[in-house]
Amino acid sequence: MSDRDPIEHLISLLSRIPGLGRRSARRAALRMLMRPQEAMLPLAQALQAAAQAVRPCETCGNLDAQSPCGICRDPRRDRHLVCVVEGVAELWALERAHAHQGLYHVLGGTLSPLAGIGPEDLSIAPLLVRVEQGGVEEVILALPATVDGAATAHYVTDRLKPAGVAVTRLAQGVPMGGALDVLDEGTLAAALRSRRPA
Repeated sequence: MSDRDPIEHLISLLSRIPGLGRRSARRAALRMLMRPQEAMLPLAQALQAAAQAVRPCETCGNLDAQSPCGICRDPRRDRHLVCVVEGVAELWALERAHAHQGLYHVLGGTLSPLAGIGPEDLSIAPLLVRVEQGGVEEVILALPATVDGAATAHYVTDRLKPAGVAVTRLAQGVPMGGALDVLDEGTLAAALRSRRPA
């Protein structure tokens, strides 16, 4: 049995959540502790259920309780279009914008020689396999407008050339250095509609 203070431990764990500093974590902990039956126990049960059930989709890399995920299983999605994103946050941002009706592919990051991240560290090979299996007519590169994002887009474009598919990139609305998961839905929708050849 640990003798550590359960309140301080709760605050410490909450403060690890991105965007939630120690002060906000303390306020959240206090609110939950004041009403544990209504606020804390349902949250604890939801966290446990998600930890046990949610896993990456074997096809695209999205997070879901099933694999393939709901997007990959949806027969209404345009299977000729695959939108390549850096991570799940960007996929969710595009879904919130209702801008893309095709499928997705999560790379799991961008190429970054300074950080030691090379092509083998990303989900590029599975993307190439998906395209080589046929049916994909266009790959949309929805990668961040950063140096690493541009390098990744260039690398993926080169690797996809032999497959003969159209490769496009997001256009207007995505500022240089901008992250997709913080842009509003209208900007994302406009950028996706105005995509251009890579």
